Amino acid sequence: MIFNKNFSRWSVSSESSIRCALEKLNHEQKRTLICIDGSGYLRGTFTFGDLNRWMLQTNDADLSVNVSNAMNKHPRVSVLDWAERVHSEFEGLDVVPVVDEIGRVIGVLEKSRSAKSISIDGFQVGEGKLPFLIAEIGNNHNGSLKKAKELISLARDSGANCAKFQLRNMNELYGTGIEEDAENLGSQYTLDLLKRFQLSNQDLMEALNYAKSIGLVPLCTPWDASSVDVLEDFGVPAYKVASADLTNHPFLRYLAATGKPLICSTGMASEEEIKDSVAVLKASGAQYVLLHCNSTYPAPFKDINLKYLPRLAELGECLVGYSGHERDINVAVASVAMGAVIIEKHFTTDRSLEGNDHKVSLLPLEFKKMVEGVTQVFLGLGDSEQRVVTQGEMMNRVTLAKSIYAKRDLRKGHILKQEDVLIKSPGRGLQPNVLGQLLSKPLRRDIVAGSPFYPNDIEDKVVDPRTDYGFWGQWGIPVRHHDYRRLHNLVKSPMLEFHLSYKDLDLKHEEFFDEPVRAKLVIHAPELFFGDHTLDLSSPDEEYRARSIRELKRTIEVAKALKPYFQDSDGPIGIVTNVGGFSENGPMTLEERKYRTQLLLESLRLVEDSEVEILPQTMPPFPWHFGGQQFHNLFLEAKWISSFCKQSNMRVCLDLSHSALQCNHQKVSLSSFLDEVLPFTAHLHLADARGVDGEGLQIQEGEVDWGMVATKCKQLAPTATWLPEIWQGHENDGAGFWLALERLAKEGF
Repeated sequence: MIFNKNFSRWSVSSESSIRCALEKLNHEQKRTLICIDGSGYLRGTFTFGDLNRWMLQTNDADLSVNVSNAMNKHPRVSVLDWAERVHSEFEGLDVVPVVDEIGRVIGVLEKSRSAKSISIDGFQVGEGKLPFLIAEIGNNHNGSLKKAKELISLARDSGANCAKFQLRNMNELYGTGIEEDAENLGSQYTLDLLKRFQLSNQDLMEALNYAKSIGLVPLCTPWDASSVDVLEDFGVPAYKVASADLTNHPFLRYLAATGKPLICSTGMASEEEIKDSVAVLKASGAQYVLLHCNSTYPAPFKDINLKYLPRLAELGECLVGYSGHERDINVAVASVAMGAVIIEKHFTTDRSLEGNDHKVSLLPLEFKKMVEGVTQVFLGLGDSEQRVVTQGEMMNRVTLAKSIYAKRDLRKGHILKQEDVLIKSPGRGLQPNVLGQLLSKPLRRDIVAGSPFYPNDIEDKVVDPRTDYGFWGQWGIPVRHHDYRRLHNLVKSPMLEFHLSYKDLDLKHEEFFDEPVRAKLVIHAPELFFGDHTLDLSSPDEEYRARSIRELKRTIEVAKALKPYFQDSDGPIGIVTNVGGFSENGPMTLEERKYRTQLLLESLRLVEDSEVEILPQTMPPFPWHFGGQQFHNLFLEAKWISSFCKQSNMRVCLDLSHSALQCNHQKVSLSSFLDEVLPFTAHLHLADARGVDGEGLQIQEGEVDWGMVATKCKQLAPTATWLPEIWQGHENDGAGFWLALERLAKEGF
C-alpha cells in the first residue's frame, strides 16, 4: 500500500446524508469512504456492505439521514510511523485511514497499483513510450563549464532526452579536512577528484539552464539536503537518487517531500534493502522509478543480470529502468526488451580523461548508436500479444503465398467439388485454409479457368455496383487497360483513373479502345520501372534522377496518346505521381529535405508540358515500396505541402489514407491538415487508415472520420476529382470498390 496525503477523493463528512455518500462512492468509483467530522477527526468508514447491513437492521431506510447512522464506527486505522512497516495487516483492504497521535486524519494508505507512466518536464515516461534516455554527464566536464556545455550539446545531437549532473556539498557530506580523514587510498582518490572537478553552484545552474534552452530535460543527482535546496531554488523537474542513497531513508523522505518524481538507482543494494526503501517511498507518497544497476566501474557482463528487471518492477510496483556502467551499448539496448523505460549511461568525449566515470562512458557516436538500437528494439517489441498480419506482409502475401483457383470454367450455381479447384501462387484470393468453406456450395458467379476465388465467394452479404449513387463532383474508379470497359459499364463513373505499370507504357493503346469512353481521364504514373528503378525526381544521383525524368516524360506522352479516347477530358490531363524523396535507413535532416526539394523543382521544370498537370501525391511517413517499408520525407506535413504549392504554382493529389497516417505520426488532427491542403488539391484518393502505416484500408475500417472528410472536401475542394483507392479493390471485378462506394454514399459524398 502507498501513503497519500491527498485523501479528499476518499473522504466524506460524517454529517453528510447516506445518499450523498453513495453518490460519491459511485462518482469516484471507490469501495470505501472515510467519514470525518468538521474538525478533521476520523469517525468511521462507509462501504456498500455497511449500507446493506444498515438497511437490514432498519425498518424505514431513509437515505436522507446522516451517513454516521450507517458507517462502521470501528474501522481499521494506521498511524504514520506504521505506514512504512506494516502492510500485511491491511491485506485485502483498498484504503486505510492514517491518523496522527490525537486521531485526526492526515492521509490514507491506498492499494498501490503499478504506474503506467509518469511525466518528467512534460516528457511522458512509461509503458508504450520510447525509453527516456539520460546522458549522465556527472562530473565528466572535469570542472569546466565550457566542457559541460559542449557535452550537453553533443548529448542532444546524439539523441539524449536528458542531460544529468551531480551536486554535493562537500563539507556537509564529508566534513572539513576530508583529505586527511580519508581512510584508504581509493576514497582519497575519489574525494580529490570530487573536490577538483565539481562545478560551482552558479556554473551548474548555468549548465542546467543551457540544457533546458536546447530542448533537454535538465536533471541532477543531489547527494545531500543542502544540494536539494539549491536544486529546488533552480526548479529541476525531477531528482535522480544515487545508488549510495537508496538505503538513506531520511534523505529519501526529504526528496519525496519536494513532490518531484524520483529516479532511484538500486546498485549495491540487497533485495531486502530495496523492499525497505520501496516501503519508505510508498509511505512518503513518492512518485518513483527504480533503475536496475550494478555499481562496478566497469561492470562485468556476467554480473549485470538484466533478468532481474521484471522482479524489480514486481517489488517496487512501479516502472523500471536501467543505469549501466558496463562497456559498450548492447546491454543497455537489451534492457528495453526486459521492460526498461529509462536508460542512463555515462557520457564523455574522451575515455582517457582523468576520472573513473570517463572509463565507463559512451562517446557521442556510441550514444547515438545506442539511441538507434533502443528505438529499433522498442518498435520491434510492439504493443500486442496477438499475431497480426502487417500491411507489408499482406502485400507480399499476394506475391508469395498461394490461393484457391478454378481448374476449369465454372457456371453460376455449380456445386463446387474438390476436383474443380487447384492451389497455386500467387496469393491473390482466398487462402487454402478456407477451402472447406468453399466446397459443396453453389457458385454465386461464373468463374473462368485459372481465376482465383475471393472472400465474396463465401461471405453472406455481397455489395453490387450501381449507377445511381448521387455523388457530388467528378468521381471515378481506378482501372487498368484490361478491365476499364467492364468496370466502367457497371457504374458509369464520370472519371477513370488509369493505373499504369511500366509495361503499360509500351502497349498498343488502340487495341484496347474500340470506341470513345464517356468519362474524364486521369493517369496514375508508374512508380517502379525496369531494373528496380523507383521514380525519384529528387535524387541527388544525377544519373538516377535523369532516368526518372525520362520515364516521367514517357508517361506524359502515353497520357497524351490516351486523351483522344475520352470524350469528357477537356483541359490538361492530371498525372498523379509519387515524385520521390524516400530514404531507407531513417528520415532525412531538414537540410537534406531542402536540398531534395530544390532538385525536385528543377526536375519538374524539365517535364513541364501544357497538355498535362503533374499532381504530386501526398505521402505517408513510412511508405510500403513493394513489400518493404521505408521513410518518406517530402509531401508529408500540411504546411510544407501548401508552401510547396504556392512556390511552384502546382496542385496535388491528396491521398487521404497517406495523409491520415502522417497526421497520426505527427500527432496533429486530420481536420486541420485538410483545412491547409484541400485548397491546393486537384484530385483525391480515398481510403481508410490506421496507426502510422496501415494504409489503403476499406472505408469505415480504419480511424478516419468520413463525415468530416466529406464536408471538408465539398467546402474546400469542390471541383476536385476523386475516387476510392482501396488496396486490392480491383480484385473480384472491383468488389472492394463497390463496397467503398456504398459506404462513401452513406457518409455524405
